[in-house]
Amino acid sequence: MPVEIANESDVPVDEAGLALLCRFVLADLGVNALAELSVLVVDVEYMASLNERWMGETGPTDVLAFPMDELTTARRPDESQPGPSLLGDVVLCPAVAVRQAAAAGHSFEDEIHLLTAHGILHLLGYDHGDPEEEREMFGVQARVLRSWQARRREDRAAR
Repeated sequence: MPVEIANESDVPVDEAGLALLCRFVLADLGVNALAELSVLVVDVEYMASLNERWMGETGPTDVLAFPMDELTTARRPDESQPGPSLLGDVVLCPAVAVRQAAAAGHSFEDEIHLLTAHGILHLLGYDHGDPEEEREMFGVQARVLRSWQARRREDRAAR
């Protein structure tokens, strides 16, 4: 699964680790291995401008997701297998994530992983606009992140 990570912020982020997480989440959710994902890491000012422009909200937010309007299931109608498709863009603001991690009492890495998984779920059509949708999305998010953390523990133990 091609994952492109671009850090345009001043906050260091483990780009290789984020790419691994993205691939794990997509595979766990059964997304075609040819799907492509872009993750953009931005500063507070840029995130605030995106949040105002696209969400009508003032100030920066932690994560935004910009799904592609139309995902194709195949390159041509006569192809039996899906071809590559771009899922969309996840935009992260690590400066906001740092503050949220401190408030939540967990690490910056845990927070940025949560936000990344959250953004990917939005790209895949999950939402939290009403209580039922929120329960479903946050349940899937929690399950995927538990699986990811278990895998990381297993990888560390194997070393």
